Amino acid sequence: MNQLNEYGWNNIRQDEWKNNFETAERNYVPGRVTLEHKRMYRVVTEEGEWLSTCSGSFTHAAAERRDFPAVGDWVAVEQMPGEEKGIIHSLLPRTSLFSRKVAGMAITEQIIAVNVDIVFLVTSMNDDFNARRLERYLVAAYDSGALPVVVLTKKDVCDYPEDYIDQAKQVAIGADVVAVSSKTGEGIDTLSDMLQNGKTAALLGSSGVGKSSLINALCGEARMAVQDIREDDAKGRHTTTHRELIKMPAGGILIDTPGMREFQLWNENDSVDSGFKDIESLANQCQFRNCNHHSEPGCAIQKALDEGVLEKQRYANYLKLQKELAYLERKANQKSQQGKRKTRK
Repeated sequence: MNQLNEYGWNNIRQDEWKNNFETAERNYVPGRVTLEHKRMYRVVTEEGEWLSTCSGSFTHAAAERRDFPAVGDWVAVEQMPGEEKGIIHSLLPRTSLFSRKVAGMAITEQIIAVNVDIVFLVTSMNDDFNARRLERYLVAAYDSGALPVVVLTKKDVCDYPEDYIDQAKQVAIGADVVAVSSKTGEGIDTLSDMLQNGKTAALLGSSGVGKSSLINALCGEARMAVQDIREDDAKGRHTTTHRELIKMPAGGILIDTPGMREFQLWNENDSVDSGFKDIESLANQCQFRNCNHHSEPGCAIQKALDEGVLEKQRYANYLKLQKELAYLERKANQKSQQGKRKTRK
């Protein structure tokens, strides 16, 4: 499977295939979803790329969005006789899943990328840099099961890159922070080294942070269209309009995603603690195990806030994200109960 190996196929995937499909008397072959558009999928296999749809039984059994394929998924696909088209029958188990709540009021999950080893959290070193937004990305990355790496772009036009690097390191505790320039090539080799041995990485960030330019730099050629940011507010224009899996010439795979100005979490409360390990560590130092971190004696968090060890805005965002996830959980439970009542009727 030389072609699939270039897309991340490995011994683990091979074992999963043997356990689930190899003994079955079907014309299924493994493939990876490289593009998705309105429940149509481009799937690369050893026998070529096929425009594919899900089978009727697959669609009928799918209860929610995450039950359908997404860019990065490994699937069992069958070629339609005499055509360069396929039918997807099943998903192989996922190693990671990065998602968010859809924009607006609807309580619905939006899949960003699956089966990624690394999440490149891309933000530019200009007025668009937002530590609070980066905290949100980090929480979602930890929840996905992938390794987060903060990528700071546009170093060549930043007068004081060290300031942004320090801010990012204060937020991304325990994660790598890499400053790059797509124009000069600085830092690009560091990212390329992370993509060796068939690794898959997803690019996450808002519009205008330089994701398309970063892909071009990693590819060594102009693969993606780029647009300039607006001069008045440093905000970008949407260049990428869909999710796509891109094979790197030197090895490794990138999943490009559209820019996201709004990012609402879709995960478990435990992931908030993973993104705020400093606050979790302080909470463990409180005098009382059931400390609410308000006015209790011996509260390590309040002490850290008073002494300036813990930034007040960071702690406020931590509380905000916890409340947001609690609200999301309540709404999801209500939706589930309503669905059960409709089923009984």
